Amino acid sequence: MNDTIAAISTALGVGAISIIRVSGNDAVTIVNKITKNKKLDKVSSHTINYDYIIDENEIIDEVLISVMLAPKTFTKENIVEINCHGGIATTNKVLELLLINGCRLAEPGEFTKRAFLNGRIDLIEAEGIMDLINSKTETSRNLAINQLSGKTSKLIHDLRQDIVEILANIEVNIDYPEYEDIEVLTVSMLSNKIVDIKNKITEILKKSENGKIVKEGINLTIIGRPNVGKSSLLNCLLEQNKAIVTDIAGTTRDCVEGTINLDGIIINITDTAGIRKTDDIVESIGVNKSIDLISKSDLVILLLNNNEKLTDEDIELLNKIKDKNYLIVINKTDLETKINLEHFDTNKIVFISALNNIGIEDLKNKIKEIFNLEKIETSDLTYLTNARSISLLKQSLNLIKDIKKGIDNNLPIDMLEIDLKNVWNLLGNIIGETYEEELLDQLFSQFCLGK
Repeated sequence: MNDTIAAISTALGVGAISIIRVSGNDAVTIVNKITKNKKLDKVSSHTINYDYIIDENEIIDEVLISVMLAPKTFTKENIVEINCHGGIATTNKVLELLLINGCRLAEPGEFTKRAFLNGRIDLIEAEGIMDLINSKTETSRNLAINQLSGKTSKLIHDLRQDIVEILANIEVNIDYPEYEDIEVLTVSMLSNKIVDIKNKITEILKKSENGKIVKEGINLTIIGRPNVGKSSLLNCLLEQNKAIVTDIAGTTRDCVEGTINLDGIIINITDTAGIRKTDDIVESIGVNKSIDLISKSDLVILLLNNNEKLTDEDIELLNKIKDKNYLIVINKTDLETKINLEHFDTNKIVFISALNNIGIEDLKNKIKEIFNLEKIETSDLTYLTNARSISLLKQSLNLIKDIKKGIDNNLPIDMLEIDLKNVWNLLGNIIGETYEEELLDQLFSQFCLGK
């Protein structure tokens, strides 16, 4: 990290301004080389300075230059940000001059990576930055802000502190048993402390399932036989005519997607090809994609016709989703009822008429009920949302459960101490107290260039 990096931090295109960010020990020196007044090395930190960017004697742009000196910067290195007029040619020219004069083009996410490596933020806060950039709803924005502010990190720090106190007590009891003024860690006391940690981790994991929903949304797939109204239902939910609707069976041959915002949560809806046996090669591919989507969905809607008796294909579809989170939606309630629903779970049935836009609000309310969306909306948004972090926390919980079993089976405390140290290390991996270089490369490569 001894070199100085540069990148365009704003979206490339025509706009009012573009920002080129430079970070590193030589940031001020390099930028000073391409300014007309050449006074950046004399200005105070955290100031904005009017100048011109020049290429030898040619003026490239009239700019404002922010100078921020280490350590009070995002990367804890010297940072210079050049605010130039928006436009592809001008912005690229300024970046080109920086690279010619000693900067290296930053890798995706490298500014944030340096902030982490220099101790400015931890991994949870770094992931919060990415989530904030990608947030599509007010709820996901609030969730990202909590991660970025350190509130979520504090949950993990507090757990590690609880474990450190237990480990310290164990070490003192083992190494200095002759001291009478130390607290003797009995099996009963250790058991209570472990149960307390287990409960805290369980609660965080429970909330983190909600966090994943807030961050990624809910993947909802509409399935059913041809001509039951899947495309019409999609259009009703989206409140736009996105999918083609006809009376011809097999009109939808590929998946049609759309999103809605339901109480601050993104619902990713997929309308699938009608599932049936067919000799049409193109339609067959669509049917196979529809079946494959069932396993990847958070919620499956099986759409049935109110004016038709159940078919063997309907029963087969119901069997495919019985182990999934699903709803049965009965369409065409404006027509004569012929369907027999006596063997269905009434709590999973919603009646609609997609043609007349009847029952759509009931369906939305049912979705909110299934995922407790109203509770998520009003609760504390201090969760883990990253699959990596949640996986590590689940591993920690399993080890804590093993420790509790070991206590119940009278295993020696020094053996339990090994597992407890492993939990402490796993929690450290979540916030980046311990890490592998390969992990960092993979994580920060997902960031946009210039962040």
